[in-house]
Amino acid sequence: MKKFPEHFLWGAAMSAPQTEGQSLRHGKSASTWDYWFAEAPEKFNQQQGPADTSKMYELYAADCQRMQAIGMNSVRTSIAWTRLLPDGKTVNPAAVTFYRSYFQAMLDHGVEPIINLFHFDLPMWLMDKGGWENRDSVAAFAYYAETAFELFGDLVKKWTTFNEPMVHVECGYLYQYHYPAIVDFKRAVQVGYHTLLAHARAVEAFRKVLPAGEIGIILNISPSYPRSNSAEDQLAAQRSDLLNTRSFLDPAVLGSIPEELVTLLAENALLPVVKTGDTALLKENTVDFIGLNYYQPRRVQAPENVAYPAKMPHDFYAAYDWPEKKINPYRGWEIYPQALYDVAIIMKEKYNNIPWYVSENGMGVADEERFMNESGMIEDDYRIAFMQEHLDYLHQGISEGSNCFGYHAWTFVDCWSWLNGYRNRYGFYYMDLATYERSVKKSGLWFKAAAEKNGF
Repeated sequence: MKKFPEHFLWGAAMSAPQTEGQSLRHGKSASTWDYWFAEAPEKFNQQQGPADTSKMYELYAADCQRMQAIGMNSVRTSIAWTRLLPDGKTVNPAAVTFYRSYFQAMLDHGVEPIINLFHFDLPMWLMDKGGWENRDSVAAFAYYAETAFELFGDLVKKWTTFNEPMVHVECGYLYQYHYPAIVDFKRAVQVGYHTLLAHARAVEAFRKVLPAGEIGIILNISPSYPRSNSAEDQLAAQRSDLLNTRSFLDPAVLGSIPEELVTLLAENALLPVVKTGDTALLKENTVDFIGLNYYQPRRVQAPENVAYPAKMPHDFYAAYDWPEKKINPYRGWEIYPQALYDVAIIMKEKYNNIPWYVSENGMGVADEERFMNESGMIEDDYRIAFMQEHLDYLHQGISEGSNCFGYHAWTFVDCWSWLNGYRNRYGFYYMDLATYERSVKKSGLWFKAAAEKNGF
């Protein structure tokens, strides 16, 4: 039996835009996803948009019972900025009623809510003003954060500001997977910088409103594994870590942007516009804990045909296809559970052993109905094996002193996933797309046993 620390969090992660549904209803205004789907539905898998998703808005009471039924003692989801403050200023009473009832239902079923403020769903009214490129977004987010803390702080003790901020930076401004689907490295850096400032301003507001609570940020983290020990490949890995990991992790935990990153951006004419006081803001508003999302490793090698100054991140590092990799063919992602151990040791040795938890880890598989048995249960042994392998390495890191306090799988119930729609399923509960009925998968029963035993 591999036992985990006392009071370990066993749960799942979700987000408002991927689960709530009722988009543009009950006072909610449009996010960038609502707008993009209306403008270009052909970009979305089977034209599956954000309007209905998992219908958590209507079904949350029964779903909180389902959380308890599979042993979850915690869940992380988000608030929709567009639902709580549809115009950025005015509180929507229907949203307050919904979220308070939702969070209370979690608590009533022994499920601790960890609430995130932003999960890629930028309000369209803010996008029309330039979105995260506009420095006004920093104050707008801080106001939204303070409003949420005031309205729900009596129910929620653990908060996070952003989920995977690097994703809306690169997917929206480098790789065209998120709206506004721009390709511009310098604008991407500015978006990232304003996001970082917005995070710090939210932490600052939190300290005033909820001084007894805890606040963090959720980052998608993997060490960068170089192809070889050559100086060129090692430099590529170092630069990959600077851009993808340390850009947010260092200021969030240590209070400053790495000097090496500033130098790298300066050498390539990529520095963002900054103002007096920004450095102090970051230094004075570090986090209490970190959520780390992990799915696949980042393998890199020295790039070829480099542009100078850099036009894209691939001018600093190139992807390396490790020939010995184990692959999840449905996502095209490498399965490498050892990285969770490496992350655990990095957090211990380089980030003051700050409390942290695995805020997402999971395996997306298409056409899971193939694995449905005669009684109607999906026998997803592949997902059980995936979780157990990752938890094995996580346990090793914890046993060596890394301060990890929980493991959240992605996700509780099959959910809508951006441009991919429902192509791949991740949930402990299967959802019938025609009826929205939920049924537990074999992995849900395995998770229940692990949570009840606090190990496996």
